[in-house]
Amino acid sequence: MGETIQLKASDGHELAAYVAEPEAAPRGGIVVVQEIFGINSHIRAVADGFAADGYKAIAPALFDRVERRVELAYDAENVARGRELKGQMDWDGPLLDIRAAIGKLSDLKTGVVGYCWGGSLAWLAATRLDGLAAAVCYYGGQINDFRDESARCPVLMHFGSEDGSIPMDAVEAIRTAQPDVPIHVYDGAGHGFNCDQRGSYDTDASATARRRTMEFLAGTIG
Repeated sequence: MGETIQLKASDGHELAAYVAEPEAAPRGGIVVVQEIFGINSHIRAVADGFAADGYKAIAPALFDRVERRVELAYDAENVARGRELKGQMDWDGPLLDIRAAIGKLSDLKTGVVGYCWGGSLAWLAATRLDGLAAAVCYYGGQINDFRDESARCPVLMHFGSEDGSIPMDAVEAIRTAQPDVPIHVYDGAGHGFNCDQRGSYDTDASATARRRTMEFLAGTIG
């Protein structure tokens, strides 16, 4: 069980963040980057899971720039609300908030893991921010828009073959632009396949992606 702390970004914006601590000395740090549903119970559980594996995990509340204490469910109404909130955001503000979270883990070798909107932000964090040792991107729908940027750290990507919002030609375009980035596509998996609160949850794809993620983090962070 973690706790909520306050961070301060370099532009003076203050935001909440959920922090999960491991039982022993952390083997590294992980910044968990949210979906469009805020720091909800699923994202907190993801952070808790990384802490159980020995990492100090911190999930910054990126929507605090437009609305505080956002916790959305996965029904149609909340999907629409999450998209509305995301539509009020640019890329620069969330990256400042991710940078603040990285700064909070500055005494640790740190990676970033993002999901959905957060998957795209994890890619931009890898290409635009210093202080990261690794980045993992789960079904980032806008990575293709920035596929020609150069990562400053090793990156791993996960996509589902049946993702209705990310066509496979976009994934192949990313693969062509980034031949050194391992990109895994999970047959039959849709968007959000990692989230056990969504109808698209895929047990096998989620487990395989997590195993690959943990192996990748062990090799890059420790």
